[in-house]
Amino acid sequence: MDLLARLLYRDALILVVDKPADIPVHKGTGGGENLEQYFDSLRFGLPRTPALAHRLDRDTSGCLVLGRHRQALAKLAKHFENNRIKKTYWAVVMGAPPEPEGVIDLPLAKQSKDSSRWQMKIADKDGMPAVTHYKVLGHADGLSWLELEPQTGRTHQLRVHLSAIGCPIIGDKIYGAKNEHSMQLHARAIEIPLYPKKDPVKVTAPVPEHMQKLLEKCGYSN
Repeated sequence: MDLLARLLYRDALILVVDKPADIPVHKGTGGGENLEQYFDSLRFGLPRTPALAHRLDRDTSGCLVLGRHRQALAKLAKHFENNRIKKTYWAVVMGAPPEPEGVIDLPLAKQSKDSSRWQMKIADKDGMPAVTHYKVLGHADGLSWLELEPQTGRTHQLRVHLSAIGCPIIGDKIYGAKNEHSMQLHARAIEIPLYPKKDPVKVTAPVPEHMQKLLEKCGYSN
């Protein structure tokens, strides 16, 4: 994989790459191809390879932030932990939310499936707070194109929240809308307040090929 061709942003502290869908960001227990194995091509003269500052699911595409060294990773970790980084996702879902804009405020908890698999579930109590802001950008034939801004960063948060309100993401094989499509979830943009006296770093990832058709059906125009 040519990650240089997928580089969206570079400075002295961070890189932002356009992660393709259908590849995990790091090596799993089963081995196989993963994004980290290509990071050496992104050193740009530094002695160490960059490292992941956060995660995206295997089937999610779009903006992925890497720290170029330890100090950068520590700074990014604090920003992510304190929810200072604005993340914007696009999704194509089944159905439509109850309102054109709204907030999903449902705590999440880890749910064990067996010794090797787990997923998240809505928790009435003892769950971790999870908040997602959504806005409907378009409709077509029982589908909706949504813009999503997670206020918190829980595992599978967007997928579980949308399934909980009756709008599962197209292609989500765990939480709802299983069909012939790849999962229609894309990390569209990210804003990082990296430098105190400068505007936030703003990066946008292009619409991936596997989402182009359904987005255009819902009204997207490049």
